[in-house]
Amino acid sequence: GMFNNEKTAEEQVVGVLNFDIHIVKDFRGRRYIERITECIPIEDKNDYTFDHRKQKTLEGKLDKFMDNATIFFTKTTNRELYKHRNILEFQNDRYVLVNPISADNIREMRNNMDTSDISSFDKFLYDNWKIEVPKSPEFEDEIA
Repeated sequence: GMFNNEKTAEEQVVGVLNFDIHIVKDFRGRRYIERITECIPIEDKNDYTFDHRKQKTLEGKLDKFMDNATIFFTKTTNRELYKHRNILEFQNDRYVLVNPISADNIREMRNNMDTSDISSFDKFLYDNWKIEVPKSPEFEDEIA
């Protein structure tokens, strides 16, 4: 395939879309959207809190080093890049909104819409999730 590494492929696809649209085919051969999932990047935190310099003995210093090494290798090999949250699901023959879109994606989506689409989108957000979008100064400058 095009990608040697599954995580690299995931990063590149999500970097463009931020949403996964899961389409399935039922037993009659009809295709439908089973769910729309938002892929939210997880920020990497610095969890290295074991300061070996405070240790008095060589054994204590080695223990702290091993603790940090364990965290490092765990982060390197088992790192989750994204949190996945279903926004819409097909349940009992109808589409159901199950979670709101994240603030970052709302902002990005609005920045790629014209004025009438923004108005409709803001109404959709309020009607379905009671989300009121504050006016973005950057966006106001773009349309002025």
